[in-house]
Amino acid sequence: MTTALRQARQLFRRHGGILRTGEAVTAGIHPRTLYAMRESGEVEMLARGVYRLASMPPLADPDLATVAKRVPNAVACLISALSLHELTTQVPHEVHIAIRRSVGSPVLTYPPLRVYRFSDAAFEAGIETRKIADVSLRVYSAEKTLADCFKYRNRIGLDVALEALRVYRNRRKKNFQKVLEFARVCRVERVIRPYLEASV
Repeated sequence: MTTALRQARQLFRRHGGILRTGEAVTAGIHPRTLYAMRESGEVEMLARGVYRLASMPPLADPDLATVAKRVPNAVACLISALSLHELTTQVPHEVHIAIRRSVGSPVLTYPPLRVYRFSDAAFEAGIETRKIADVSLRVYSAEKTLADCFKYRNRIGLDVALEALRVYRNRRKKNFQKVLEFARVCRVERVIRPYLEASV
């Protein structure tokens, strides 16, 4: 085994087994080494420009990990966030992400994205960080996601928002006050309040 290959493996492991091409090159992996690893099956391509050590355990959410790497400034929202918080029976066929209104749309061939543009106040509120195979994923909290679902009810369906609220209501740890605070930020307090009051 060459020194370059051994160092490349170590660098991949240090980064949770996943690297973008630019990160790999900056970290000292020569593009030739990276492509040789791909050709030998030592690394697999998750998406264009995102590589993962094939020896790592299978990813629970490979699409989310890929998006977290390729679009690090985005935040998982709506159906993707509901799924992470186990507040929906919906199976996301796209990764739902929020970006600031002022930012250009991400260019990603895979996985498919559903992009929502949030105002600065709505974008910054309620962000949490989760680890998916050592990749940091930004996602909205359950309470912020509920507010977002009511704001975007015409795009995702009111039934999805109501189902999420029902599941949330049955949790031991719930904070309707927080949901209302986020509803104010999202300007849907009047819309969500009757449903919240019926839930209490």
